[in-house]
Amino acid sequence: KNGWNFKLYRVLLLSNGHGEDLSGSLIAKQLLNSGFSVDALPIVGKGLHYKKEKIKVIGKTKEFVTGGIGYNSFQGRLTEIFGGEIIYLLRRLYLTFKIRKKYDYFFVVGDIVPVFFAWICKKDFFTYLVAYSSHYEGNLKLPWPSKFFLLSKKAKRIYTRDFLSANDLTLQLKKQAFFFGNPFMDKLFLRDYEFKKSEFSIGLFPGSRFPEILDNFVLILEVLEALSDFPYFQNIEFNFAIVNALSFSRIREIFQKRKWLYLDTRNEKKIVKFKYKSLKVNLCWNIFDEILLKSRCCISMAGTAAEQAIGLGKPVIQIEGKGPQFTRSFAEAQRRLLGKYVFCATKYQDKNDQINQTIKLIIKVVYLIKLNKKFLISCNEHGKKRLGENKACIKMVNDMNFVIKND
Repeated sequence: KNGWNFKLYRVLLLSNGHGEDLSGSLIAKQLLNSGFSVDALPIVGKGLHYKKEKIKVIGKTKEFVTGGIGYNSFQGRLTEIFGGEIIYLLRRLYLTFKIRKKYDYFFVVGDIVPVFFAWICKKDFFTYLVAYSSHYEGNLKLPWPSKFFLLSKKAKRIYTRDFLSANDLTLQLKKQAFFFGNPFMDKLFLRDYEFKKSEFSIGLFPGSRFPEILDNFVLILEVLEALSDFPYFQNIEFNFAIVNALSFSRIREIFQKRKWLYLDTRNEKKIVKFKYKSLKVNLCWNIFDEILLKSRCCISMAGTAAEQAIGLGKPVIQIEGKGPQFTRSFAEAQRRLLGKYVFCATKYQDKNDQINQTIKLIIKVVYLIKLNKKFLISCNEHGKKRLGENKACIKMVNDMNFVIKND
């Protein structure tokens, strides 16, 4: 469509896990718009993001308990390995190898696993290393064979998730790595202007993995119950972002047990309202982006939602959970990745202490947003530094076109 491609190039997108599939599907869509033919092979997960963008998904997929192969607690890793992860992985690898000749290029999203797949298949590949960042430890410590794969002539381009990582990798590999922004931010930047920021609303993100989401949900409720003692918060709109895995009946049960009052349901957007003392919350299914864009700040026990909030210049109050995904160590790694506008109570004696400290942080953040003009300006500048600017997909695909043209 844009006059680049005279030959129809076929690209296979390899990605690893829920967050990576989101980025993968957005890149795939942009490749299609630029005249490529695209299929997707998600290594884990059901590939729902690809299906939503009408990208053909290859092979039968399987969901892992911790939702991806990578950054999890030791216990989580064991569960996955005994969940047949290794055998499953080898089967996916064999499938990728079997179909490799159908494609001109692989586009790899995620971490070392799909990079290894591309290397074994001896395919020219482009890679967006969304799973790694120099912010975690000050410099990138890639798992052992990664550098070897990335230095291969087959690795046509390396895209990173932030400036620091691009500079760091370029030095480590003596081969240029690029940062064009992050695809999962694009659609949010596009819609940011839609939402009037008149009423003060706070987004609540308990995560998306079942059954962990139940514990996270209850912990956030406990925080809200304690907040209800402050009259100020009766004028603030709280919006829970809920995934389908958590049904209305399950939620109503939790609320009734905890003595919340059911108010009503607004059907046009599937929004349910509950009240505790003078504090009201809305429960919203599958409208993550709207909730995030409307929010002035977020209370989060989630992965991607917190990254997107920081990228949009919104402060995040994080609550450490039991896991298996959103554990203390995951939360701590997320704070290093996203920087100083992720606030979290970390030195607490027990759960009540954790809740009280979290409330102090919420009050502090609301106070800063309301009274300190400089605070949100620096949140915005910080977001651009950590997550980049708009149109990441277009920039990546244009760059890929340029490389192929000159190959």
